[in-house]
Amino acid sequence: MSVSVIIPAYNEEKTIGNVLRSVKSIPLIDEIIVVNDSSNDDTSLIAKNYGVCVIDMPENTGKGGAISAGLKICRFEIILLLDADLIGLKMNHIYDLLIPVISDDFDMTVGIFKHGRTVTDFAQKIAPRLSGQRALKKKILEQIGDIDLIGYGLEASLTKLVKNKSYKVKEVYLKDLTHLTKEEKMGVMSGFSSRMKMYWDIVKVMKKNIK
Repeated sequence: MSVSVIIPAYNEEKTIGNVLRSVKSIPLIDEIIVVNDSSNDDTSLIAKNYGVCVIDMPENTGKGGAISAGLKICRFEIILLLDADLIGLKMNHIYDLLIPVISDDFDMTVGIFKHGRTVTDFAQKIAPRLSGQRALKKKILEQIGDIDLIGYGLEASLTKLVKNKSYKVKEVYLKDLTHLTKEEKMGVMSGFSSRMKMYWDIVKVMKKNIK
């Protein structure tokens, strides 16, 4: 079965190349879409050099808006969502996320970092269902209301939706995988501000009931 990959990216020139190198090595994947969310570095150029589809957003829309843009053009019914700032992404991580959904045993998988770095392992132990690494059926994403507007609340929205709709979900441990923190990418003050916005987006979603 064919798979589309959607990778939202904002100023990820340091890591996007390694992520795409791993994704392109997977024969199951037939479409790779990088949504460059109005980066001001070389994220778009690097992605284009890998021969993948790149959507250059005219302005920063946030994670929900970026994934919505990718969803509008993706062609296949199974979607792999990956963050662009991953460190240590390997073929086995991608297969572990995809196979349970491709085999139709589960409707969605959620990737949980394990033995990557203490800071990211700990964050996912606290809130495992907020992971950006997941494979899922396209129909699930299409049920998220106002996806363009929810920003970092996308994962929380997915968590609530699959619970309410009784979709089958599997947590997958992604050994030795981690990502850059916002503070590492943006500096302490800007990173902290971005993190607070992320938490606020999540809180807004958690307060809203998905019908």
